Amino acid sequence: MTLDELLLALAPAGVHDLAFPSALLGAFRRKSITFCNGLTDETTQVYWFQSASFTIDLRLPDGAATPLAERQGWIGDTHWDAQGGELSWTVGHSYQRHNLWPEPARLAFIGNSVIEFAPSGAYVEDWRQLAIRGPLLGLRLIAIANAGTGEEHRADGGLIVAGDHMAFVLSRPPHLRDEWESFETSLAIAGRTVTHSTQSARYGEAIVPDSFDLAPDGSVRLTCKAHGTDWHLRLNVDAFVPDHVFSNSSPATPEAHAWLERESAHLARNAARVI
Repeated sequence: MTLDELLLALAPAGVHDLAFPSALLGAFRRKSITFCNGLTDETTQVYWFQSASFTIDLRLPDGAATPLAERQGWIGDTHWDAQGGELSWTVGHSYQRHNLWPEPARLAFIGNSVIEFAPSGAYVEDWRQLAIRGPLLGLRLIAIANAGTGEEHRADGGLIVAGDHMAFVLSRPPHLRDEWESFETSLAIAGRTVTHSTQSARYGEAIVPDSFDLAPDGSVRLTCKAHGTDWHLRLNVDAFVPDHVFSNSSPATPEAHAWLERESAHLARNAARVI
C-alpha cells in the first residue's frame, strides 16, 4: 500500500480533544532564536513537527555539513499545562545523549508565527508554520521486528505528515547504541524525498517507502530498511485528518482588523508571508 492509498484508507482520528492549542499542529521552521545575552541565531536549520500527542524535532547548525556530534534530533511525548500555559516534552530517545533543551515553552501566537519563551528568560524562539492545507497524519511506533527473523527489540519512532511536509524518526537499535548516525531523524520539506537528516546517506532518498499495510486492529505496518536490515514497524494512529487547514493566522479584535484595512496602503506595502 502506498502512502496515498493509506491516506485514503484511514479513518479520521485523534484531534477532537487536543490537550494544547490546535495552532501547534503542523510543521514549523525556526526563523530565529534570540538569547538573553543579546545574540541571535538565524542560521541553524531547526524544524518542529507536531502531532496530537508527540513531537519530532531536528536541529542542524551547518545543514548537511553539520559534524556528527553536533546534530540534534529527537521524538518525545507532548504535555500541556493549561493552567500555566506551558508546553513540555518527555524525550525517551534522542540523537544526543543528553537533553540540551530542558525548559518548558511559554507560547504566544501571531499570524503564522508561534513565539516560544523560555520561562527562565534564557531565550525566545520564532517558529513559522510551513503547512497551509492538506493531510495531517501522525503515526507513533509501538513495535519493531526483524522482517527476516521476527525478533523484536525496543525502539521509538514515528512519522508525521503535515500538508506537503514529512518527518520520520527511528531510534538506535541496541547493537548500534554507540554509533552517532544510527539514530535517524529525517525530514522531507515540500515533497517526499529527504531534505534534512541526522544521517548523511539519507539525503535525496524517499523519506519512507511505499510499503504500508493496514491491520484489522487499526494499526499500520511499515516495512523499511535500516542499518542494512529489513524491519516491520507497527505504528499507532495518533492523529489523522484527511484535509486539515493549518493555522496561519491569529485572532484579533474587530478594531484591529479595521485598522489593518484602513491603513493597508502603508502596512501591507512590503508585507509578505515569511517562513
